[in-house]
Amino acid sequence: MLQKEGQVRIPAGCAISGIFHKDGARENGTRIIDSIRTMHDRSNGLGGGFAGYGIYPEYADYYAFHVFFDTQAAKDECEREIEKHFDIVNLSKIPTRQHPRITDEPMIWRYFVAPLPTKLAASQLDEREFVARFVIRINHTLDGAYIFSSGKNMGVFKANGFPEDVGEYYMLENYEAYSWTCHGRYPTNTPGWWGGAHPFALLDTTVVHNGEISSYDANRRFIEMFGYSCDLLTDTEVITYIIDYLGRKLGLTYPEISNVIAAPFWSTIEKQEPRERERLTYLRNAFASLMVTGPFSILVGYTGGLMALNDRLKLRSMVVGEKDETVYIASEECAIRVIAPELDKIWAPRGGEAVIVNLNDGGNK
Repeated sequence: MLQKEGQVRIPAGCAISGIFHKDGARENGTRIIDSIRTMHDRSNGLGGGFAGYGIYPEYADYYAFHVFFDTQAAKDECEREIEKHFDIVNLSKIPTRQHPRITDEPMIWRYFVAPLPTKLAASQLDEREFVARFVIRINHTLDGAYIFSSGKNMGVFKANGFPEDVGEYYMLENYEAYSWTCHGRYPTNTPGWWGGAHPFALLDTTVVHNGEISSYDANRRFIEMFGYSCDLLTDTEVITYIIDYLGRKLGLTYPEISNVIAAPFWSTIEKQEPRERERLTYLRNAFASLMVTGPFSILVGYTGGLMALNDRLKLRSMVVGEKDETVYIASEECAIRVIAPELDKIWAPRGGEAVIVNLNDGGNK
């Protein structure tokens, strides 16, 4: 029987890809678009997006808010709220080009901001917590406005469409980054819409994800006790907040975060040396509600680094390649070979094995 589009569920759908330059070299978005284009059939046109780090060196000290607006009224109200809490040093429409397959566009604006000293002092919060709370509040309470990117010297670009079309729509050839991640979406349980496209971001943390989170309700209920709000009709959002909570608020390292999200089996923990067994046992017991179950592969971008992680059983594909100072990560080897045919090394990480790469100098670019 001939099946029509939408009648066949492909649970392994979605594509992810990333490029990271350990030496801090920056490249434009051309190759990351070519990489995700190779995996076109893993997406269905209901979401695509990119995150780039190091793209705003001239505004590196300011938070870059990328915002979707459904109406002029929502834009006016959101701008009033931003002006109450931040100094806006620059604002503009985010440049786009007309694309035949990108439709129903919201208004897409960009604001470079710094918290007003008086507001920051009155809040008694550190600067990053002040910004994070503002972003979460706007996204939860203001109808028709969604701040979908809020970090420094980085930005998310996403839309409802195939990822290669989204990259062309945002003219990513005009941006240069030392780290790129991207996602092609094949939603299976949640709707396709602009806000639900990946990456998901809070401050400089971004997540692209292939898979399904069977622990979503448990994860969401726990994380919302700490001021987060999951409003975007897709499970991936909660992973971003888990990583922000564990890393920024509690100070866990990325290896430790990976041991929470993809916690080793008890049988694996029991085989470790006493000190490592104690560490892993603590992480699994202390953060049991933040373990992510179900099939997944994720790329986590952050200032100065990139982490790739599979679920413990490796139910989603992921391949890593290296060439000189550049690391490539993708759902399929073909997506790496198309932009880097000659590699020094290529391998598939084991289930639950985090691959973490950072800038060589450890600094922020």
